[in-house]
Amino acid sequence: MEFDFDRLKQLTETSGVPGYEDRIRALVREDLEATTDSVRVDGMGNVVGTIEGESDYEVAVAAHMDEIGFMVRHVNDEGFLQLDALGGWDPRVLKAQRVTVHAEDEDLTGVIGSVPPHTLTEEQKQKEPKVEDVYVDLGLPAETVEETVSVGDLVTMEQTTVRMGNHVTGKAIDDRVCLFAMLEAAKRIENPEVTIHFAATVQEEVGLRGAQALGVDLDPDLALGLDTTVANDVPGFDPADHVTKLGAGAGIKLKDSSAIANPKVHRRLRAVAEDDDIPYQMELLPAGGTDTGGFQNSYGAKPVGAISMPTRYLHTVTESVHEDDVVAYIDLLTAFLESETGEFDYTL
Repeated sequence: MEFDFDRLKQLTETSGVPGYEDRIRALVREDLEATTDSVRVDGMGNVVGTIEGESDYEVAVAAHMDEIGFMVRHVNDEGFLQLDALGGWDPRVLKAQRVTVHAEDEDLTGVIGSVPPHTLTEEQKQKEPKVEDVYVDLGLPAETVEETVSVGDLVTMEQTTVRMGNHVTGKAIDDRVCLFAMLEAAKRIENPEVTIHFAATVQEEVGLRGAQALGVDLDPDLALGLDTTVANDVPGFDPADHVTKLGAGAGIKLKDSSAIANPKVHRRLRAVAEDDDIPYQMELLPAGGTDTGGFQNSYGAKPVGAISMPTRYLHTVTESVHEDDVVAYIDLLTAFLESETGEFDYTL
């Protein structure tokens, strides 16, 4: 692969649910301290690595660190755990999965149980699944569970990241693949004309909270969101509903539920891609939001744009991206930042 797969694997397999991004934050900080002029962490846990430019113009690029997960809400008398969701889960994909329960003193492997279908009543078969009905089996006596696990402990999905043909698949591809691309771009950029803030944000999966706060603190002249997007190029979907397609290049966002990209920003992204022969596709996401929206109006009106990573099976443990799109994404982000002079007029 034309990128550091092992580092991407490490980033995706490291746990970090909204509000508790400590482990992934340590890895991000390690990278940014080696590639940027200064690094700081704020009260929410956002990490910002800054490369000082030759002008006063400032650009913020943001990729979120957090992954969807759970918090323990109850330990019952039999030692099973009930969960509260941190982020948007489809309960249908949770059955028969391994999880990691992050207790105070140790990480425990558990399973989300699924009883054999032939033992279910018709009423049980027809019941709509809910996260509240999910339980975790730790395979331990109830007394041991009670002594080890507490309400508020965190739970993440247990999954390895692997190569699958030309794809990379695993958990937390959303948004660690874009976080990886941002860190790679920071390695490549030297002596930019503008100051660039590489922001690894928190709590995106529960409402773009880190980006909204950071937009006030940084007050950039231009902001660029970096996130995954839907690729429904699979059986059962009409081509008009694919949104993006794996292997067709980096996505240049037109709109999503949280923001409409500044036309001059997305046109310049497109021009950069064409000038540098970087594969790209235009992205229009009917539902779903990103940190782009968090920056757009958090401290006055800001010109914003976004680069999106086409991803199949979002918010599951088998999220999948194409290796060529990862390369195109890094190339486009780097080329856009290197060519930013602070003199482009993004006002409408």
